[in-house]
Amino acid sequence: MEIVNPNSILPRAAAVAIERASRIAPVVVLLGARQTGKTTLLQTLPLLKGRPYLTLDDFDLRTQAKTEPEAVVARAHSLVLDEVQRAKDLLIAVKRAVDTDPARTPGRFILTGSANLLMLEKIGETLAGRAVYVTLWPFTRQERAGLGCAGLWSELLVTPSPGWREMLEARENHVENWRDAAVLGGLPVPAHRLVGKEDRALWFSGYVQTYLERDLQALRAVENLADFRRLMRAACLRIGNLVNQTELGRDVGIAQPQVHRFLNLMEASYQAVRLSAYAVNRTRRLIKAPKLYWSDTGLALFLAGESEPRGAHLENMVLTDLLAWRDLQAQRPEVLYWRTATGIEVDFIIETPNRLLPIEIKAAARVTTADAKGLESFLDEYPDLADGGLLLYGGDQTFPLTRRVLAAPWWKVI
Repeated sequence: MEIVNPNSILPRAAAVAIERASRIAPVVVLLGARQTGKTTLLQTLPLLKGRPYLTLDDFDLRTQAKTEPEAVVARAHSLVLDEVQRAKDLLIAVKRAVDTDPARTPGRFILTGSANLLMLEKIGETLAGRAVYVTLWPFTRQERAGLGCAGLWSELLVTPSPGWREMLEARENHVENWRDAAVLGGLPVPAHRLVGKEDRALWFSGYVQTYLERDLQALRAVENLADFRRLMRAACLRIGNLVNQTELGRDVGIAQPQVHRFLNLMEASYQAVRLSAYAVNRTRRLIKAPKLYWSDTGLALFLAGESEPRGAHLENMVLTDLLAWRDLQAQRPEVLYWRTATGIEVDFIIETPNRLLPIEIKAAARVTTADAKGLESFLDEYPDLADGGLLLYGGDQTFPLTRRVLAAPWWKVI
């Protein structure tokens, strides 16, 4: 991977989505895990230059937002309001300001939050019909390289599978060891600005401490932070596995209902990712339980106490790139997985109204036709929607693995 100046501000793919949303909706809500770069992105957008920026991390402002939210909203006609989940009544005041504006001025309010407002029980107002939501995931590999985009998923979907090889071989991209990429992750500070392993570990330690002691308490009280942290570690050790809340609870020593609540909090704060199963049942009995992933592989390795990435971390990196791409599409596709009761599986399925794209991930540097078993089975099951499958692996050659499956280096696509 080409070295990018660590002091530079890297372009983000989400910038285009924010600008598009600000032309059509009175409120744009930028959501994502803490430290994914939401503040930096908004402060560098030309369309927001000169606009007042208010953050609810400021104690005095947060106090005013809780007692006099209308006064906060009235500070200027157009505002950027940061960390809005810390004062739920502020959203009601924003709603009133929008509803009393005859022009319904597009892009009037830009809100940010480190939690998914649609998932929080304590947030009663979701600004339905008034807001467009944009998610900022950690850096994609292309963003980390300074290119401001995600992988080639759109191009793959519009290209018939026989044309994939030519398209990928024509693309100039930087070779990278997937283990090095997994250790870096995508959170801007450890992935872009910090060089040493010890510095990154120290940063992750502070990140987790702040998340536990501040962010969680702002969302909803967690009675036992030690239990919550043990569950985070257990979840990171199970990346790529089916979610079994009873088993997780038994291993960590907490009750299943508590596991359920904690996982919901991790997901609402954009830490854990639960991937749903492809649910169209043809002739096979399919597994319906979700699979568990983490938003950032560098953080997941730190939480799990693992020094060496596993194949599941390459799988996780591909997923986060898929999610970053998916959430920027005007017509949002689904990203799912497929697994039968007999254990035949495909890691990821991109579902659009007209096409399915099955993707399998293998960390090995060499692959054989046996590695395409799941993809071939899926293609047999859905021949009318999927004309080919893609196997991404840790090698450096692009070649047909079977008649319908193309093997390609993971770095050729993301």
